[in-house]
Amino acid sequence: MNPLALLPDRYSAENVRRVLRNPRLLRRELFTVALTANSRTRDVLNALERTDDGIDVIAADWDNLLILDACRYDLFAARATLEGDLREVRSKGSDSGEFMQRNFAGRTLHDTVYVTANPHVHHLEDGVFHAVVDLLEDRWDEAAETVRPEAVVEEAIAAHERFPEKRLIVHFMQPHFPFLGPTGQTFAHQGIDADLENRDPGKANPWFRLIYDDDVDVATVRRAYRENLDLVLPHVEDLLEALSGKSVVTADHGNLIGERGFPVPVPMYGHPRGLHRDDLLAVPWLEVASTDRRRVLPEPPVDGRDNPDEDVLERRLTALGYA
Repeated sequence: MNPLALLPDRYSAENVRRVLRNPRLLRRELFTVALTANSRTRDVLNALERTDDGIDVIAADWDNLLILDACRYDLFAARATLEGDLREVRSKGSDSGEFMQRNFAGRTLHDTVYVTANPHVHHLEDGVFHAVVDLLEDRWDEAAETVRPEAVVEEAIAAHERFPEKRLIVHFMQPHFPFLGPTGQTFAHQGIDADLENRDPGKANPWFRLIYDDDVDVATVRRAYRENLDLVLPHVEDLLEALSGKSVVTADHGNLIGERGFPVPVPMYGHPRGLHRDDLLAVPWLEVASTDRRRVLPEPPVDGRDNPDEDVLERRLTALGYA
């Protein structure tokens, strides 16, 4: 009996031969195996330690929740000069989709308006929020392949004026790549593509290039990531000054920058879904107090978000490394 017959289809004899002939494909497969082992081990440890609950952001006390995408707690603590009380909390998800599913899905949040530059909002069912302001269509920057932070600020202020009696969630895409700072401009951004044999390796997202390629400098990618946070923070400060009520600045998840996995000690980068490590789930929670609290009233949903063209959504997800 051929032992390969016992393996999944992706490990057919033909696919195994193809992988062995291509060092980049081999590295991808080895990393995938390591990631699976590390994730399952982490799940067992979390179950034993009961440490995987994370903060329920909806139940917390705020009028405005400003979310930075893929922002590590330690990076925020070192770079941010925003006034407020900062502490470290544990996120419910290691990527945006998991964060949204565990915090928003299945809830009735009709006292809340969600302004977002993150495409995972389209994986939530309709009617969760009073309104969703989706910036992927009208405020997408084709050159940058993301929504710039100044556009998020403009739309958030407009939503606050339109819905003065609602809680407001504002989801920036930075410091998540594409990297917009001077170092980031040296990268030819493109989301990860499953076709590793034929795609241009120079255009893969930088975190995946650290996993699969030899031509990327770790320090350069870290610097570009840091610059992306530096770039968004002034816009966050502008928005804090423009909004009434109590504000919290947080992140949906962190980002690995080379920490070794367990039990397979490979360097880990990015934010793989389901990898519930403390250093990936640790995010900032900065409370900006205000005596001017908002009067919040729940009302039925309005202006249901338009479902974007599937091709457009796929391109947005790819540009941000999700597809």
